[in-house]
Amino acid sequence: MQDVIEGRVWTLGADVDTDGIISGKYLTVIDPEELKKHVFEIALPEFASQAQAGDVLVAGVNFGCGSSREHAPAAMKAIGVGAVVADSFARIFFRNAINLGLPVIEVPGVRAIFEKGDVARIEMGQGRVTNERTGASVRFPPLPPHLLRILEAGGLVEHVRRELAGRAPSAGAKT
Repeated sequence: MQDVIEGRVWTLGADVDTDGIISGKYLTVIDPEELKKHVFEIALPEFASQAQAGDVLVAGVNFGCGSSREHAPAAMKAIGVGAVVADSFARIFFRNAINLGLPVIEVPGVRAIFEKGDVARIEMGQGRVTNERTGASVRFPPLPPHLLRILEAGGLVEHVRRELAGRAPSAGAKT
């Protein structure tokens, strides 16, 4: 994961639920290539066909409310979303996203400074999100180091694999 994330902005309002991100009718789909075809198909019908790798979603309060399914952050990661920045997140969605390696940043007031098509600059270490068009910015407490390490690894599973590989006894060592 980069310390600076820049991307074209897609805006959403408040209370975006997981069914709005990926409809429940796709719960049996596990192929990321298939899931990404249906991201936001009702809320932002053009998203799946127009999204570009690195795009940033900017939303209001309570992003990711609803069910606790992992399909929502998995589909966004599959389509290449660079980060989701919102005024606030549903807690389970927040952790699911981190665990899957999708950067999510809670920044009260962020939705008010962006319009669709703006470019967001997210400085993870500095705790700042800036609208490159207007220069407006808002600050946030940087994510804790343990969450940054999970994102850096690409998700919790890969993070644990790396941790375990670092603890493996060396060849020829007595166990």
